[in-house]
Amino acid sequence: MGQRAIYIWQKQRWPHFCWDSLRLSTQLARVHQLQGELTGRLSLLGFETQNLTQLEAMTEEVKTSSEIEGQSINVASLRSSIARQLGIETGEVHTDHYADGLAQVVVDASRNYDKELTSNRLFGWHAAFFPTGYSGSFRITVAGWRVGEEPMQVVSGPMGKETIHYEAPPSHMVPAMMQEFIEWVNNVQTIDSIVKAAIAHIWFVSIHPFDDGNGRLTRTITDMLLARADGMPHRYYSVSAQICREKKSYYDIIERTQKSGLDVTMWIEWFVSIVEHALIRALDKLQRVIQKHEYWQHFASVNINARQQRIVNMLWDGFEGKLTSSKWAKINKCSQDTALRDITDLIAKGMLLKSGEGGRSSNYKLPQG
Repeated sequence: MGQRAIYIWQKQRWPHFCWDSLRLSTQLARVHQLQGELTGRLSLLGFETQNLTQLEAMTEEVKTSSEIEGQSINVASLRSSIARQLGIETGEVHTDHYADGLAQVVVDASRNYDKELTSNRLFGWHAAFFPTGYSGSFRITVAGWRVGEEPMQVVSGPMGKETIHYEAPPSHMVPAMMQEFIEWVNNVQTIDSIVKAAIAHIWFVSIHPFDDGNGRLTRTITDMLLARADGMPHRYYSVSAQICREKKSYYDIIERTQKSGLDVTMWIEWFVSIVEHALIRALDKLQRVIQKHEYWQHFASVNINARQQRIVNMLWDGFEGKLTSSKWAKINKCSQDTALRDITDLIAKGMLLKSGEGGRSSNYKLPQG
């Protein structure tokens, strides 16, 4: 038999993590510069556009955090619930108590980023994730630390041939470990704010204090600390969405870190790169929002019909593939002749450009697209 794995929480100096600040300095400087750029671009947007941008980012955050765990959610209900929590009028009404609970969690984590983290606050978030008291068909402890003698393990593979990726601390150690973690989160340290979010992430997920939902709660705490790092209670980028896009490498680096020593430099590097990519993606989206706003301002006095407005907005918001007259006709449920008249009219008004070789292969794009 091979030697039993020694996990990070079994190390003698746990949880006294260390890292190479000099190695991280250039990467962290880039991220802080991107944070400043994001704040600057947001200042160019109107209040309503800022709200809608925040709504989309928070909806994406909750949706993808659930997807990482293999769970789907009604996105329309979630978006409507978050909008209500933020006080944003969208004209959409969807009733879903589960979505309402998730919305309350994400809004509390960001809006109240400067409030203390407590065990009761964590229990409230956990209860929102499991309102029935069940995870799938299994009864779990909700709004309380896990209990029992069975080891908490992260496994994969078929029954009888499971691979154990990680074994968390025994349940009797959880209350004291969580007390230490909570005190550290609430205390002011001299470490970089992004580094603090990275440390909190690996620390909490290594304790694995609940029967289920540890991943989503880890990302909720991370989001709260990133809101602190940004110094504003609004979320305009989604780290969970970026983690979801790089899910395999996320699980790989988590497992590697949990089976290594207390030097977590490699983990922090990975985490900071995720924040950096999320910020770049958010900046690209914001640039598109700004361009869309300027476009409509420029053509504010031009009269167009509802079909034309719909397609132009679709082009700004991310049209799948190339726009052709046949796609226009299908989307608007109109004839090919009507579609061509609509398109020709927009081209004449300077709101659309023709590209392609002509004939059936003709396709159309925005002047700035």
